[in-house]
Amino acid sequence: MDITISLVLLLAVGVALLLRFKAVGAGAAVVVALFGFYLAHTGAADTVNQLVTAFTDALPGITR
Repeated sequence: MDITISLVLLLAVGVALLLRFKAVGAGAAVVVALFGFYLAHTGAADTVNQLVTAFTDALPGITR
């Protein structure tokens, strides 16, 4: 997956904006980050990675 770093940066910016505009508290942001971290170490990580890859591969086809 070539866009992994870009996706992580985009999600980090999204979390920073949510924190900045007080749409989510710092505690909730930490809980979500920890959930993602622990989810990456489960059997669901491959499925999530495949879904994200399929979605990002489909994006160029949607814009045409």
